[in-house]
Amino acid sequence: MSWLIKSSIGRKLVMSISGLALILFLTFHMSMNLVALFSEEGYNMICEFLGANWYALVATKALALLFLVHIIYALILTMQNRKARGNSAYGVVDKPKGVEWASQNMMVLGVIVLLGLGLHMFNFWAKMQLAELQHIHDLGIPGVNGPTDGAGLIRYTFSNPVYVLLYLVWLAALWFHLAHGFWSSLHTIGWNNNTWLKRLETISNIYATVLVLGFALVVVYFFLQSLCAGSMSCPFA
Repeated sequence: MSWLIKSSIGRKLVMSISGLALILFLTFHMSMNLVALFSEEGYNMICEFLGANWYALVATKALALLFLVHIIYALILTMQNRKARGNSAYGVVDKPKGVEWASQNMMVLGVIVLLGLGLHMFNFWAKMQLAELQHIHDLGIPGVNGPTDGAGLIRYTFSNPVYVLLYLVWLAALWFHLAHGFWSSLHTIGWNNNTWLKRLETISNIYATVLVLGFALVVVYFFLQSLCAGSMSCPFA
């Protein structure tokens, strides 16, 4: 198993598998968030179910480890490839047309995604799961009924246009990171013949677009809802 650490192919494989696992998590997270658009009560039930229960804590630790592995291997591969060929981020020679910019800027995109993740953890994880672990029942936020009131936190956070802008920038960077990363991961694990190159690019773009639009929809919806709060004719109320 040492080849997974020492060899270039092994590192790329670990990077690809961890990336695909993170995409699966993002798919679940996006799907969960969309529930808030239709039923805030239903969304809060999901938040309470996931909260600080043992299975959620195990999943959180596994997810944190997955992120750490992905980040460490990204740094190793970036330094390795820059040393070998210049500024290529992943070392895939036969990249399909149109992904060169994302490929060459995966590290910058990754840093923006990482900073956005820190902001997201501050706005939500620290006020939900972490607050539950600390037995904090009152967050001191008007309109938010404790750490399991995920819908209230979403409404509170995205009533602030600064957070809305930051999240949309984050999501734009995430789109580029996912669109190239998804294709590159599938390419690495074996879908790398000429027939599939264009198909993988298309699949990656579509999947990344659906994921990012799902997250962005929640951000924009609750922001628009905050703009017309109190209006009887508000379509977002």
